[in-house]
Amino acid sequence: MKKIFSYLKPHRGALTYTLFVKFLASMMDLFIPFILAIILDDIVPQRKPSLIYLWGGGMALCAILSITLNIYANRMAAATSGKVTRKLRHDLFKKLGDTSMAQFDRVSLSSAVSRLTTDTYNINQFLNRTQRMGARAPILLIGGLILTSILDIRLTLVLALTLPIITLIIFFVTRYSVPLYDKQQTVLDKMVRVMQENIVGVRVIKALSKTPYEQRRFDGVNQQLSEVARKAGGVVALSNPLSSLTLNLGLTAVVLTGAYLVNAGLSRPGSIIAFMNYFTIISNAMMGITRIFIMSSKGIASARRIEEVLDLPEDQPLLLAEAEDSPWHIEFDHVSFSYNGVEDNLTDISFRLKQGQTLGIIGATGSGKTTLTNLLLRLYDPSSGRVLLNGRDLRSIPREELSAQVGVAFQSDFMMAATIRENIAYFRDIAESDLMDAIKSAQAEDFIMATKDALNHQVESRGNNLSGGQKQRLLIARALANKPSLLILDDASSALDYRTDAGLRRALSHHHSGTTSVIIAQRVSSIKGADLILVLDDGKVIGQGNHEHLMAACPPYREIADIQMSAFDGMNGEENGVSA
Repeated sequence: MKKIFSYLKPHRGALTYTLFVKFLASMMDLFIPFILAIILDDIVPQRKPSLIYLWGGGMALCAILSITLNIYANRMAAATSGKVTRKLRHDLFKKLGDTSMAQFDRVSLSSAVSRLTTDTYNINQFLNRTQRMGARAPILLIGGLILTSILDIRLTLVLALTLPIITLIIFFVTRYSVPLYDKQQTVLDKMVRVMQENIVGVRVIKALSKTPYEQRRFDGVNQQLSEVARKAGGVVALSNPLSSLTLNLGLTAVVLTGAYLVNAGLSRPGSIIAFMNYFTIISNAMMGITRIFIMSSKGIASARRIEEVLDLPEDQPLLLAEAEDSPWHIEFDHVSFSYNGVEDNLTDISFRLKQGQTLGIIGATGSGKTTLTNLLLRLYDPSSGRVLLNGRDLRSIPREELSAQVGVAFQSDFMMAATIRENIAYFRDIAESDLMDAIKSAQAEDFIMATKDALNHQVESRGNNLSGGQKQRLLIARALANKPSLLILDDASSALDYRTDAGLRRALSHHHSGTTSVIIAQRVSSIKGADLILVLDDGKVIGQGNHEHLMAACPPYREIADIQMSAFDGMNGEENGVSA
């Protein structure tokens, strides 16, 4: 919680003022029973209505001031906790955005979502309740004990016997509930992950009629969450009944002792009535302290999870390395990489590209194609070897500088609920002419202009109102819009028909000849004209060269090409037959 409390430092003035107002409100509450004792024991026997009205008015004034001050302090507490939580969410979101992909993979998307929402909410509630009750409850408890001691020290000693028992109850509840709430948040991460997978994959789930299976999977994690919540709730549920039982036993002892003292002439009825009021105040204060510790159980568990992210070290520092004189735009120098640090996903990859050349990458699913582009984008760093851009190690290039040089489009990339223009520009200062050039090169002009609002046409979240081919063309236009020196297309034309794909390749060749291109594709036709083609299998290069060389020297590549050409010829034959 140390890091979380550091967020309160800018609000020390507001916190101090809130605590001061709470102190005044609590003092008003403490005055009321004391005034009542004076009225019953000293004023009523005098039979002077004016004095009764005066002291009674004082009681009413104290009650009004207490309510007013408490409302004001509670509003201030809510405002302060809201500001702290907003800053905490901002820093947490920024940290998640700045982490490397390796770190983000360890956190996981579902856990990041729950930490940004549920955990920050728990912190908000903890800070709010602590400000509201953290000052009020101790003041009422200590002030109540002092004033009851003034009224009757013997009854105060009877009351004090209950305090150690309640302290033990609070200790027990806090000790056992914190690990359970920590586990509850972890299970909540699993539930968020299952929900996320179902929402993203809803079409596949329905197409394969797997809704019952996914329902059982959700029910399983839901049951697990309910079980953990039941255990945590069971521990917390002990606090109120046990505390109430202890306080009621103490109250019974106070009543019996007070009755004896009054009958013996050792105390006055007004003092006993005031003492009973103080006992209620002290009881509420103890229950408030119990609730604070219960909230702290959730708060501590959530704070640990948030601090885990905020304390993540920088694992991709800038490397201090001199640029080398190199004729190569891109160079992979014996690069190997592993996601888990145990088994290589890429093994000893080496190739070179000059400015304006095109690299084609082909291979089976899981062969390491996307992993290679992840290294080129420096989403991950190699386990061994180097990736160089214009003779500079990627690890020595600032992220903003690298991003300005690269345009990338993935097969299933992010599209936001915004206009087509905003999705292509994506908050970059792109000239209108560059925007239109990118749209034309991406073969997207016809369908964009066919929409009612053209570039101002509204795109739904994730591009749900566009076809697969339309989305991919917009993503390619986004990649081309900033005129990158390096263009990466990761299976970004898989949804395009052959004619559109061919038009895209011609546009890249004619209008972006100075751009170095890295094209990952399943179709040989998409990379046939590349200057260099890599054939990957299980993270290793099993073929390297141009199309003609690979057709002669790489049987796996030749097999893929022959199968695809046969399929293409078959499709053309069927179309010609239908036309005839």
